[in-house]
Amino acid sequence: MFNAIYLQKSADGAFDASLRALDDAELDTHAADGDVVVRVEWSTLNFKDGLALTNRSPVVRKWPMVPGIDGAGTVESSTHASFKSGDKVVLNGWGVGETHWGCLAQKARLKGDWLLQLPAPLTPRQAMSIGTAGYTAMLCVMALDRQGVQPDQGEVLVTGAAGGVGSVAIALLAGRGYRVIASTGRTAEADYLKSLGAAEVIDRKELSEPGKPMQKERWAGVVDCVGSHTLANACAQTRYRGTVAACGLAQGMDFPSSVAPFILRGVKLIGVDSVMCPMTDRAEAWQRLARELDLSRLQAITTEIGLGEAIARGADVLAGKVRGRLVVDVNR
Repeated sequence: MFNAIYLQKSADGAFDASLRALDDAELDTHAADGDVVVRVEWSTLNFKDGLALTNRSPVVRKWPMVPGIDGAGTVESSTHASFKSGDKVVLNGWGVGETHWGCLAQKARLKGDWLLQLPAPLTPRQAMSIGTAGYTAMLCVMALDRQGVQPDQGEVLVTGAAGGVGSVAIALLAGRGYRVIASTGRTAEADYLKSLGAAEVIDRKELSEPGKPMQKERWAGVVDCVGSHTLANACAQTRYRGTVAACGLAQGMDFPSSVAPFILRGVKLIGVDSVMCPMTDRAEAWQRLARELDLSRLQAITTEIGLGEAIARGADVLAGKVRGRLVVDVNR
């Protein structure tokens, strides 16, 4: 038997989320296509997990479901050529927690093609302090790198800065020598953001209202976790041939902009997807996280909860009440 968060929806649409004990036979039935059984040690709560736990959006497309798009732990058994019992592994995305049973559980049956060997010196707990949010932040940094954005070219903006992606992005960019400007609706978190390396903190109101399609140039690069008017204004303020990496929609899925920044200033808008990202980019992102992220900063970013607290905290994630990352000890 193992403990797991279990989501159900009845024929009449009634939703239920509970912590329950499941047996291996249920796991084998509902995750039959997995060829690696992982003894999960740590998971985490991301925005998508919050949607699943609260049934706020049709994230879950198969019922019943064990949510949890992230997990890290030890291989218990494997028929996949790349993994053996005892290997430390990390999992992000691939529809896990949406169409395939996920990692808010003490055990998961997963496809080996989705897994990465956990890079040294990261521990499973540290990997989940990073999680999909931090891995997405690194994908954004890689996007800026590939477009030639350098620290001496000007300031870099991070929106949604107090969240998981924003927090790790600030730490990564500051560590690489960029002057990072953090935009947040939680200005009381200014000291926290500066401790991660932000040079300045601005109120999100400066970016979240409708603005002109072309504005004064400021940003050499942008990591945007917010979308909507914030993304439109960030593009309008990006310097000639600067780059905007867009990875989130906390404000909305809309993009009320014009082509002006792109055809008059050569601004590049790069979409960053973490769910189906090719394995080569995943491996590079995790190797770079292990090398470049100051792991001492993870403690400030991370709040630890037990598996039994995960359901209640899902709503907090959606409401923007969580600073940084929520890691889940699935064994308590």
